[in-house]
Amino acid sequence: MPIITLTTDFGEKDHFAGAVKGAIYKELEDAKIVDISHSVSPFHISEAAYIIQNAYKNFPKGTIHIIGIDSELTPDNTHLAVYLDEHYFVCADNGIISLITLDITPTKIVKINIQDRVSGDFPVLEVFVKVACHIARGGTLEVIGKEIKSIKQLKGISPVISDNNNQVIGNVVYIDNYGNVVTNITKILFEKVRQGRSFTITARTVKFKEIFSKYSEAINFNIAPEKREEDGKKLAIWNASGYLELAIYKSNPQTVGSASTLFGLYFRDTITINFE
Repeated sequence: MPIITLTTDFGEKDHFAGAVKGAIYKELEDAKIVDISHSVSPFHISEAAYIIQNAYKNFPKGTIHIIGIDSELTPDNTHLAVYLDEHYFVCADNGIISLITLDITPTKIVKINIQDRVSGDFPVLEVFVKVACHIARGGTLEVIGKEIKSIKQLKGISPVISDNNNQVIGNVVYIDNYGNVVTNITKILFEKVRQGRSFTITARTVKFKEIFSKYSEAINFNIAPEKREEDGKKLAIWNASGYLELAIYKSNPQTVGSASTLFGLYFRDTITINFE
């Protein structure tokens, strides 16, 4: 039985996520359900895309991913089942598929047409669950919709490289649970432009001249604990997905603060790298 994952903006307080899981189990008692996240900011398509693109590849091929973000059915926001990179995605045609991957073309796209067989205003539960369970049973996409060739495209924010290759201007694309600031500047792009040169990263009033591969690299463990610069230490790292991330060592947004709050950085804010 394929895994069914859930990514939504339902949060943890309300009944929505639990109701969707119950509906899946009602259809498939032996279903395997994995929550990727229910804490996506409401209707935040690009945030959801970042989470899914960094999660789905870790699941087995054939996994079915339900994406419950901006899923209300309207003439401009239809429903899709997409076979992409040997995974299935059930979602709204709101541009999220175009943000999940820029490099891989979907193998098959189907516009779901079973809405007339259900009633209510909870499309993730009433439509997406039925489609996901149909696929999990081995059903084909053609049964639940008509194949189409194109879907809504959203252009993500891309870094800008200066004409003389001395500067890269990027943007904040995600704030994680620790308040760390993720940019759209990848290590591959950075090294391609850098060509071995020294650099300065500027984000509002903070600057960085070094990028670590992991958080603990920023701490000198060869000196006594009481002499280490740990709490509140600012650092730039390459995160596990290969993106430039600005962080505070062992930050906690609820107590000592975080990179986002202390640096004053939020979605779409500018990050500049100057090469010398």
